Amino acid sequence: MKRTHHCAQLTPSDLHATASLAGWVDSVRDHGGIIFVDLRDRQGITQVKFDTNLRAEAALLKAESVIAVTGKVELRPEAMMNKNLPTGQVELDASELVVHNISETPPFPLTDAGGDKVNEDLRLTYRYLDLRRPKMRKNLLTRHRATKAVRDYFDAQEFIEVETPALFKSTPEGAREYLVPSRIHPGEFYALSQSPQQFKQILMVAGVEKYFQIARCFRDEDLRSDRQMEFTQIDVEASFIDREGIYALFEGMLKKVWQEVCQHDLPTPFPRLAYHDAMNRYGVDKPDTRFALELVDLSDTFNTSGFKVFASTIASGGCVKAFNAKGLADITQGEIGALEEIAKSLGAKGLAFIKVEAGEWKSPIVKFFSEAEKAALTQKLSIADGDIIFFAAATWERACAILGRTRLEAAQLLVKRGRLTIRADQWNFLWVVDFPLMSYDEETKRYVATHHPFTAPVPEDTALIDSDPKAVRGQHYDVVLNGMELGGGSIRIHQPTLQKKIFEDVLKIPADVVESRFGYMLKAFTYGAPPHGGIAFGLDRMVALLCGTTSIRDVIAFPKTQKAQDLMAQSPTPVTAKQLKDLHIQTVIPPQ
Repeated sequence: MKRTHHCAQLTPSDLHATASLAGWVDSVRDHGGIIFVDLRDRQGITQVKFDTNLRAEAALLKAESVIAVTGKVELRPEAMMNKNLPTGQVELDASELVVHNISETPPFPLTDAGGDKVNEDLRLTYRYLDLRRPKMRKNLLTRHRATKAVRDYFDAQEFIEVETPALFKSTPEGAREYLVPSRIHPGEFYALSQSPQQFKQILMVAGVEKYFQIARCFRDEDLRSDRQMEFTQIDVEASFIDREGIYALFEGMLKKVWQEVCQHDLPTPFPRLAYHDAMNRYGVDKPDTRFALELVDLSDTFNTSGFKVFASTIASGGCVKAFNAKGLADITQGEIGALEEIAKSLGAKGLAFIKVEAGEWKSPIVKFFSEAEKAALTQKLSIADGDIIFFAAATWERACAILGRTRLEAAQLLVKRGRLTIRADQWNFLWVVDFPLMSYDEETKRYVATHHPFTAPVPEDTALIDSDPKAVRGQHYDVVLNGMELGGGSIRIHQPTLQKKIFEDVLKIPADVVESRFGYMLKAFTYGAPPHGGIAFGLDRMVALLCGTTSIRDVIAFPKTQKAQDLMAQSPTPVTAKQLKDLHIQTVIPPQ
């Protein structure tokens, strides 16, 4: 039988009409010989009554079985109406029943509360059942709506959606790649595309001018709650555009997505924060600005201090920074120990702190401070009773990193105590800009691109490329929301001579390697490359934030675990010797 309605559609206006429904049995109830079945599809639930010759057959139904029913729409008795359901005033009096499939008992409850209590590995093993839960179904719908809003927006802006190859060439300078052996060319490999970066720049040379793609990308990196080995990004590139144009374009896209998905009007333009200021104030280049706890530089206060650890760090070119975790003086010894371990993992020898309780400063380091230094601390950090101040003395980069991570952990401890509110539906967008174009790698003793080697320098810094590459700012920008980097991009280098100079003179890539990896791109640029720029934006991360979840696995239909496994399909798996022979490959399994 064909269904005439979905399971959230019937209302009193359909009384006495004949209707056919199909879906999954949500529950079965026997009320004195009358069988009631809540029938569910992706739209909702309708109550079905079996009180004729179908009672015996209906009594055999089990939850999650798939059935179709036909019957008359009737009004429920007043006492049995469910005002929480769109169909709660009516029920279907069944006259026909087709059982498509009887379900086995599910391994976990398919309710939001029940599913959340079980181990995630069990949910991923039975992902097809997990996706029946209302929350997961809503997440997929949110993803669909967000993706549609993106496509509609860029179509209205006259962008063209172009698919680029997933099989690309290996570019080892980037993140670790997935290599794909070629059967036709023995000993040679493709790499799964980490990003459409080079293709979309070539499209600008081709005169496409406005390109976008909902692009599937692959990186062989360790997995986290916000990172998968295969992920989806909103990929955009445009010709004859500057940074201001990119900001306005993407703010418009985000505004449309938030309006379409959660009926929220984002205020624009977004605030902008220079990379150095972000690190200096928050200790991270993707700051969560929903709460304060800002870092303060105290180098001027302690440059001649009697506390030698601080004074010597400053004298050797480092700095002393601190922040006040207001109201957290009741932190436990165990919590302090956990923060110290985090600080040590970032290169600190420990984590200095001062507790202020009952008017007393409690810390082994306080005895080294002069009264003037304590007064300066009180003034600069607004110290009051009940506060705890955390310090870091190190190079500027390391001090920022140590306190940036400590700041986030301290904020969660304050939330746990009910002294700080961080709302998931507070949307603090910002642009982080003016990143350094190059960073110096102490291990390899050479400069590396902070973002990627195609980023154009800020025009007024171009003259410093030869003399002081580290001082050159790039035309790079990141979109940050509530402490998560959603996307990043840049205005690109479009002059072949400058691009070649960056490769060979600054990054010290040998000329023959430049030619083998990027020769086709440099050649294309000699045929009239327009000025261009773009951005890549994490669709998975954006949808996770819209859905109020911290894990992108919750918004991907079939994700991998943190061990890079698909528990449902049980992959990866070994392959046959014949498959390896056809690909001219031998494998060597390391000893366990």
